[in-house]
Amino acid sequence: MFADRIEAKWIDAFCEIFERCAVKSGDTAAILSETQSRALNVHLAELALLRIGARPFHIVVPTPRNKQIVPIRSTGASEAIQRLAPVVSALQQAGFVVDCTMEGLMHAVETPEILKSGARILVISNEHPEALERMVPDSALEKRVRAAAKMLRGTKRMHVSSKAGTELEVDMAGASTVGVWGWTDKPGTLAHWPGGIVVSFPKSGTVNGTLVMAPGDINLTFKRYLSSLVRMTLQNDYVTHLEGEGADAAMMRAYLAAWGDREAYAVSHVGFGMNPGARYEALTMYDQRDTNGTELRAVAGNFLFSTGANEFAGRYTAGHFDLPMMGTTIELDGLAVVREGVLQDVFG
Repeated sequence: MFADRIEAKWIDAFCEIFERCAVKSGDTAAILSETQSRALNVHLAELALLRIGARPFHIVVPTPRNKQIVPIRSTGASEAIQRLAPVVSALQQAGFVVDCTMEGLMHAVETPEILKSGARILVISNEHPEALERMVPDSALEKRVRAAAKMLRGTKRMHVSSKAGTELEVDMAGASTVGVWGWTDKPGTLAHWPGGIVVSFPKSGTVNGTLVMAPGDINLTFKRYLSSLVRMTLQNDYVTHLEGEGADAAMMRAYLAAWGDREAYAVSHVGFGMNPGARYEALTMYDQRDTNGTELRAVAGNFLFSTGANEFAGRYTAGHFDLPMMGTTIELDGLAVVREGVLQDVFG
């Protein structure tokens, strides 16, 4: 962006999201960050909490060394806390936690313990606040995401197809579904901002078929629009073949192989974006350091397919791809909820 300075409009946006999280004057709030966090968002969180009248305090931990042989991006599984018991205890007692870590606490190992105490966590995705201010959520989005999550929880089978050649079947029996609309006001829950996403974590051995990424689809780990076709064959959850003649397929094959971990090839979650304010072209508008790609995950009508850890299937790995695909048709028990990339009017 042009200048990283505090803007009053960004404080306003942070105030709005915190108020939706039921933060009130006198409330205690912890701001969790690490030494490599986006300082602008940390400062905005503090100023917004103070404007509301809350009593914020900071927990800043050193960004840990990356012990992997590849760069890690956009996993949602921050390792910043490093199981430090005093940090976990402080977050449990805070009541409200503003998560400004780089990767976020969505899948961090400490998160269940923090939530169990009744604390609620708002993950502020590592985006530039210019993007965050455009996607302050509204009540209409919450209603639609809730309706979609309810439908997915009752779905037996998901079928995904596309003109590019995708034919994917997902047995949804027993899948765990999460809907995120951008804020949380319920104790013991976590949300992330931006929101407008619904995803399901299928049980083991439930995903089969062919998944074709066409030019223009997105690899968010690489923060890159595809320029060439990538074809994946999935058998009982695992990518068994990844084909394609361009750089996109070559880089994906190399990145997956680098982990030396079969679970990196497995399905993490499936779902779709629902936020009408999220823009497909946004990845072209920001320098890579200014975006974490959450907006692209939330683009209405995308099919969000992810590889990597799935605790509900008993699989754990640090390898992770988030792959939003445009132009697909998603059917839930035969009902098209997305048709050729367009979210259908079935959620109210």
